Amino acid sequence: MARGDQIYVMRPLMGMDGVYEHHGIDCGDGTVIHYSKRGDEPTIARTSYDVFSWNRPVFTKQYVTSYVPDVVVARAESRLGERQYNLMNNNCEHFATWCKVGRNESKQLTDYGLDVSRLDPFASRQWIREAEEGDPVKAMALYQQAMGNLTVTQNQLQAQYNRAQDQVLTWHRTADLALKRGREDLARAALERKVKFKREAEKIQNQLAQLIETQETLKRNTSTLKQQIR
Repeated sequence: MARGDQIYVMRPLMGMDGVYEHHGIDCGDGTVIHYSKRGDEPTIARTSYDVFSWNRPVFTKQYVTSYVPDVVVARAESRLGERQYNLMNNNCEHFATWCKVGRNESKQLTDYGLDVSRLDPFASRQWIREAEEGDPVKAMALYQQAMGNLTVTQNQLQAQYNRAQDQVLTWHRTADLALKRGREDLARAALERKVKFKREAEKIQNQLAQLIETQETLKRNTSTLKQQIR
């Protein structure tokens, strides 16, 4: 293990050993930045290596390409104190993977078939149409289910948008630094990456706008149904 590595240990769950991976970023000085659950709520904190490992074997997540160690640690430090843990879209692996390669991903969730990013943000529109054809009580239940689905999706999309915007800023700064050092080739490559993430952010922003529109439709219909049920 070395500075900037994405490391993980196998943690127990419900009395069963080695059920899931707990991820963090090795700072290279005997500390690890990770989602620590020792307090009232999970918080991204810098702890000792022993606190992270629980005296268990520590493994390194390997990537073909990733940020350089100083950037990885800086990204981890930028989120110290964060208390936005969410198993489905912002768990310890999401955090560590974002620090290491800039992607908000959790392979564990994908392997378990729980990858929220695969949700169709607008699948709930079909539920709305089905609800409109049924009785008010059944429709209300469908609307509530749809609203829950949309909320989960909105959180996921917002997280993706924030990450994309962060990438835009990161690559802009990288291009600026490359120009100052006379490396136009590196600056050009960085700007291409910036444009890519800017387009991604714009696409997600449009999806969020459509999702909010769908939520407003649900709210209006729910209000009407409540009056009918009374």
